[in-house]
Amino acid sequence: MEHRPRRMFEISCMAVLHNRISGKELKQRLLEETEPRTTLSFYHYFPIRNPAEFRDHLYRHLNELKVFGRIYVAKEGINAQVSVPASMFISFRDFLYSIPELNNIRLNIAVDDNGKSFWLLAIKVRDKIVADGITDPAFSMEKRGRYIDAASMNHLMDEPGTVVVDMRNHYEYEVGHFKNAVEIPSDTFREQLPMAAEMMKGKEDANIIMYCTGGIRCEKASAYMLHRGFRNVFHLEGGIIHYAGEVKEKGMESKFIGKNFVFDNRLGERITEDVIAHCHQCGSPCDTHTNCKNDGCHLLFIQCEACAEKFSGCCSETCRQTLDLPAERQKELRKGVENGQYVFNKSKQRLRPRPARTDES
Repeated sequence: MEHRPRRMFEISCMAVLHNRISGKELKQRLLEETEPRTTLSFYHYFPIRNPAEFRDHLYRHLNELKVFGRIYVAKEGINAQVSVPASMFISFRDFLYSIPELNNIRLNIAVDDNGKSFWLLAIKVRDKIVADGITDPAFSMEKRGRYIDAASMNHLMDEPGTVVVDMRNHYEYEVGHFKNAVEIPSDTFREQLPMAAEMMKGKEDANIIMYCTGGIRCEKASAYMLHRGFRNVFHLEGGIIHYAGEVKEKGMESKFIGKNFVFDNRLGERITEDVIAHCHQCGSPCDTHTNCKNDGCHLLFIQCEACAEKFSGCCSETCRQTLDLPAERQKELRKGVENGQYVFNKSKQRLRPRPARTDES
């Protein structure tokens, strides 16, 4: 890679660039915008010598283009989910492509997009773009599984003995997944990796397909599985997002059913009309994620329209009763209550905890 210019790494050090306007005001500005926006994601594993310097370079240019979103930069690469104004899209793409390592990078365009996914730009430097817990110095991302596209995914899934492994969290899997996909019942990606290898023992020669939302987790998982001795490992190129786009464009059968959970204000994009999850309060078919309206709780859970009306968007009657109190008082009342700040995870308990039902539920 020495022959490629490193212009972006030679910028002099400068103060950290960041947003100085309140999130509440920025969100209101977004809601008042009339220009359409495109939500997209991209990632790439490549060495970055000075992540902080690279981060500031990105921020200055993307902020000028009015890009919103969440970007992580680390020595191992970049992971981004962003929203771009329609009038700035070409400039945005040209800027990314001007960075040698990101030239012609695949941009995963959102399938179900209302343009209101992000309302500020946050670029953070992390130790890794995916926290994996891998400490073995022999592990390398240079040896990773083979990419497969939507057509190859469907074909391999029809072959006897193929195993499809979901490398996402439970609350993602719950609302949508590939047919017969294996869920790895752990709370974090770093726990999932060794657990996936353990669960696949005896299938070292089988076709194993790893998948995730946009490709970043399953790409690393495929490298880990090869590192652990599995031989026929594949990973879905661009993840569910790219798969859904290909299926729609080519009129193919979607073997992914339900919704694809996304980590932005939308909390999900519809892939098929199948509703495979249930309201966590009344049990009726539903796959709409929301956060408890009680600012002292903010639990992520699935809630149907009837329960949203009944509980005023809260996860329980207790939270509903405190909804009109000042935010600080709400937080004070929630101190010591276990379901504050949690989401539904992948542990054997499945929920941590389940929203409380009332006698009327």
